[in-house]
Amino acid sequence: MSDSTLERSLPRMRTDYDSRPFDVDDLAPTWHEQLAAWLAEAESKSLPDPNAMVLATADEHGVPSSRTVLCKGLDAGGVVFYTNYTSAKSHDLHRTRVAAVTFPWYGLHRQVQLAGRVERATEAESDAYWAERPRGAQLGAWASAQSTVVARRVALDDALANVTRRFADDERIPRPPHWGGWRVSPWQVEFWQGRADRMHDRLRFEFGRDDRWQVRRLAP
Repeated sequence: MSDSTLERSLPRMRTDYDSRPFDVDDLAPTWHEQLAAWLAEAESKSLPDPNAMVLATADEHGVPSSRTVLCKGLDAGGVVFYTNYTSAKSHDLHRTRVAAVTFPWYGLHRQVQLAGRVERATEAESDAYWAERPRGAQLGAWASAQSTVVARRVALDDALANVTRRFADDERIPRPPHWGGWRVSPWQVEFWQGRADRMHDRLRFEFGRDDRWQVRRLAP
């Protein structure tokens, strides 16, 4: 497709959402129960990577960046993902201690957005998840200095080969000290359901000054 053809077609690219109504009475009692229900439904519909979420951070100058990570924990305390603590995203989180995430379930015409403070997962949480990772993923975590500049692909392949030899005789690979979890503890969580004519349903849990959650409906 040429640039001119794409320029003409972009304004016409749209999907008309015909989802059923979504109102306050349809919500679970808590944001995490509602998120768990929608996540389970996304999994039941065989959506690819239903636990994928877009993580947005900002550096000390306020310059934003985003990337997709996988949610590996969900409870009343927040959502958890795992990464290298020396990565660009971790540098941002160490400095600002806040983040936002979005679960984009396009196939269901839904998305969930969270914003909140962040903290490292406990050592026990990180150890428990590490133990469940495939061996290849464990080796990759040791081999990659995430977000650093690499001259050639062969450098990554060599690093992986080196750590593979290093741990060849080890039944269990230890968790690297530079790798673990982050927890995003939200102060607001919005559930978005696509509706016809762009009159979408938006219901947002907000944590108030009275230390209670309340629900508000937002205009689309």
